[in-house]
Amino acid sequence: MKFNKDILKLDAARVTDQLCETIRRQIRDDLKKSGAVVGISGGIDSTVVSALCARALGPERVLGIMMPEQESSGESERLARELAAQFGFEAIKEDITGGLAGLGCYEKRDEAIKQLFPEYDKTYKCKITIPENILTKDTFNFFHLMIQKPGGEPKTKRMTPGVYAQVVAASNLKQRLRMTTLYYHAEKRNWAVAGTGNKDEHMQGFFVKYGDGGADFKPIAHLYKIQVYQLAEYLGVPKDIISRIPTTDTYSAGSTQEEFFFGLDFFRMDMLWHAMETNVPAAETAAVLGLSVQEVEHGYAHIARKIRATEPLRMQPLEINLGA
Repeated sequence: MKFNKDILKLDAARVTDQLCETIRRQIRDDLKKSGAVVGISGGIDSTVVSALCARALGPERVLGIMMPEQESSGESERLARELAAQFGFEAIKEDITGGLAGLGCYEKRDEAIKQLFPEYDKTYKCKITIPENILTKDTFNFFHLMIQKPGGEPKTKRMTPGVYAQVVAASNLKQRLRMTTLYYHAEKRNWAVAGTGNKDEHMQGFFVKYGDGGADFKPIAHLYKIQVYQLAEYLGVPKDIISRIPTTDTYSAGSTQEEFFFGLDFFRMDMLWHAMETNVPAAETAAVLGLSVQEVEHGYAHIARKIRATEPLRMQPLEINLGA
């Protein structure tokens, strides 16, 4: 099929049926389980996964877990409860603030932030951003840290490698503790943990290894983000969730996925990615998307670079076979 703006349109009914059949088979035959546990955040991905599981297994065999901490958006819990009510499965809340404090999550992160902003304290909000659109240049985008005191102007500085690594390592404790919590509830019931990452996140490395990247099955890891939205519409997901701007819900200042990691809106990124994977010439892609050839080439290069750089995140643990 010739590359066009509808190239990633799904037959949502057919894909939903296929996914539900696969979920049933994987849980019953491959995993030897009888239900699914899903971490629900009020985001589009966890919503679609939990809706698919409820349709495939029956809502009585799905458990949604809300796992807020002291910096989570209150909107996440409201939307997660709306989701559970819509699709009829049980939802419970596990506040992980105490566990994160015990692991030193906030303390270790704040220690790193103070290397850039000595005045930083608990009254400030913070987030990490990519300051430039990925189509503007074919080079690595450096991460910036933004802090803001209540009522004050935001302050931003480029992060040094050491500060970035420590802030991210400390923040990743949030995803890892959430996955630990999911496995507690799954093992108690002999159920499986559902992964909620889409193709954008899985292949470009926007997940935490052994955190939100850890799961027993991943039903939407092959779908582009814009295709997840198509399934959401078909499944009857609440409009508040569909219209919500995707967020990491990791940083206190509230950071969108676009500004924190992807650096581009999902439609153009997914279209560029599909064009790159199917060897569509840059000039043809540019004409369809209303971009310059140079912008398309920058997009191709940026996506390919992220996939290569994050390959270790997707690798299984390395083993040594001395008999080989």
